[in-house]
Amino acid sequence: MKYALKIRYIGKNYNGSQIQFENGEERESPTIQGILEKAICTVTGDKITETNKRPIKTVFSGRTDKGVNSKGQVFHFITDKPIVASKFVYSLNEILPDDISVRDLKEVDERFHAQKSAKRRHYRFEFFNRKNKDAFDGDLMRIKYDIDINRMQKSLSYLIGEHDFSSFKSSGTLNPSTVCIIEKAECKKLDDKVIIDIVGNRFLYNMVRTIVGTILEIEGHNLTPEHMKNVLEAKDRRKAGPTVNPYGLTLMEVTY
Repeated sequence: MKYALKIRYIGKNYNGSQIQFENGEERESPTIQGILEKAICTVTGDKITETNKRPIKTVFSGRTDKGVNSKGQVFHFITDKPIVASKFVYSLNEILPDDISVRDLKEVDERFHAQKSAKRRHYRFEFFNRKNKDAFDGDLMRIKYDIDINRMQKSLSYLIGEHDFSSFKSSGTLNPSTVCIIEKAECKKLDDKVIIDIVGNRFLYNMVRTIVGTILEIEGHNLTPEHMKNVLEAKDRRKAGPTVNPYGLTLMEVTY
């Protein structure tokens, strides 16, 4: 039977969401997926052996990098063991570390695929905009110069629609497809916290973080919001701003 769950995690202690391999062997660095699969095996009773190190394999809706959080990541897995939803979720959460939790388990159709069946993904990036630090800033980035939310919104508006986002693609992208459809790109400021929400059918490697870096470059150098349009149309990574750090980026929701 195939099951799907939502998973929430704080990413700073993990080397990304996905298990990473080197010469066919799993790397030692901890990942969300690696810890999750071992915990599921503990609950289901599947034994991890030298010949079968991953008796339970999870498939995530998408990859998140080291430092990126999730409030709405989805994954699926297949097992022949009987599962009682409430008991399984409780047991799994008791085993998982404090910065990872699961919820909303349900049995899904065999045609369901956590990645391929997803229709849209919602990412949020948060940072502070003030000169002085605060002891409770945590890992969020702090921008000291003044920014204009209305100008930022104008910059983001050029991303709406179906475009080739090659300018915002990092070199580590394995998927050759660079066309994405952005349905929503909005920003707001609550006191001294800036929140940027972007919703699209898919995202390239580091795409959101590079979009944020380009917006901050526009604001920091007092460029016109139309600069975002020029960067987008250039289809050249060298034209975009830097890729900002991952802290503050959260996968909020995946819609099917």
